[in-house]
Order: sequence, then structure tokens, then C-alpha cells
Amino acid sequence: MSISIQTIKSDLKTQDFDLFETLVDLLQRSQIVLENGDVLVISSKYVANSQGRLIEYEKVMPSKESRTLATKFHLNPKIAEIILRESDVVFGGVPGFVITSSDNILAPNAGIDKSNAPKGKLILYPTDTYQIAEHVRRKFFLMFSVHIGILIIDSRLMPARVGTTGVAIACAGIEPLSDVRGQKDLHGNPLKVTFQAVADNLASIANLKMGEGSDSTPIAIIKNSDVKITDRRISRYEMAISYEQCVYIRGLKTR
Repeated sequence: MSISIQTIKSDLKTQDFDLFETLVDLLQRSQIVLENGDVLVISSKYVANSQGRLIEYEKVMPSKESRTLATKFHLNPKIAEIILRESDVVFGGVPGFVITSSDNILAPNAGIDKSNAPKGKLILYPTDTYQIAEHVRRKFFLMFSVHIGILIIDSRLMPARVGTTGVAIACAGIEPLSDVRGQKDLHGNPLKVTFQAVADNLASIANLKMGEGSDSTPIAIIKNSDVKITDRRISRYEMAISYEQCVYIRGLKTR
């Protein structure tokens, strides 16, 4: 059977809520029954909302470091302060954007966003995303005896490309990568470094259907993807490489 994607609408959430209970309710209201091998995709903003990860940026007190960053990249000092708080690494930036790393995800402005947030607030990345994904996966198994994958996804700009694509910021229940090293290409040459980013590819498929704006479809179900279902706990480091190994960052540093 061909791969299929079905999105699920949700009511607008204005305060934190129980993510698992809400997912079960939305599935039942949509008359969707999860089956073994399905992948449940959840927007990172939806997860962040469930945790109450919104901040009134006008109440933030900028530090000296954030004021320096704001001046350098033409930012509101209060927003610059939040970026610094949410970042693991600051690489640089351009006017209006700071290129950072947050939880091993390279992102402008540490992934904070004004879209899909009430006026005057910013929505931050969710916390403990891999633990949340694993928790949701286990609860679906315990309640419904179903082996599924869980993806928490965001949208991301690709270098030198127009538009956004999906990226998995956490996963559980599926093998996130496919190692094809040693296999042969069309001309019989052995592949030496190739991994397929299974989780990110599924994130992009779901992101296409879930939309970016006022669609109110923060949930998607992917069926017949033929991904490898697993009960092992996925590490947050499996889909990331060190920035010293990243060809983009290394290449820019050598200029």
C-alpha cells in the first residue's frame, strides 16, 4: 500500500494542557484508530504550548551581553536576552537573526517564534522532547497495545534554498536513520558515508500537509511508511553530528 498522511485539527490552546490526553481525544473525535507501524507526528509548537512554554518578552530584563548582541544584529534587546537563554551555542548572525544551536538543532534565534503565539508573547522550543516522545509512545502502547512511532517536528530553512522543510527535533519508536554504507550505487560503487535521515524525511512529508500558518492542524498520522519500529529508547544525539563535523559550518569557518 502507498504511504498516506492524515492531518488532525485542534482547538486553539491558550494555556498548558495534558498532551497525551488531548491526543487521545483528538484521535477519537476524528475517528482515527492507530495501527502497528503508524507514525504520530506532533508539531513542536503544540508540544511547547502543552508545557506552557510561552513568555511575555516585554517583561524580560536584558543583560549586558544581550544588549551587545542586539546592537550587533539589530534585535530587540529583550528578544536577544531570550535567544541567549535558550541557546547552547551562538555562531553568528545577520541583521534580524542570530544563528544558534538549541538542543543539537541549528536554528535562527534559538527556534523562538512569534507566530502561533498570542500577541506580546513568544513561543519557545519545548523541553525534554525525547523524553516526551518516549512517554507518549509508551502510553499509547499501554492503553491501546499498539506499536507506533512518535515524531516531534518543526519547520526549518535549508541553506541556500527558498522556503521551509520539516525537521524532527525528537522521535521515539522508530529507527531515525537508515545506514546504507556498503551498499552499491547504480554503477556498482560502494557507498561510504551515506545515511538516510528517516525521521527528517517523514517530518518533511508531514510538514507539507500540516501547514505553517492558521491551518490548526498540529497533528498528522503517517501510515504505510515502512519505517523500522523499535522499542529501544532513542538518544537525542543519534540524529546530530558535532559542529566540527558539519560540512556547512566547517566550510564557513575556513573562509
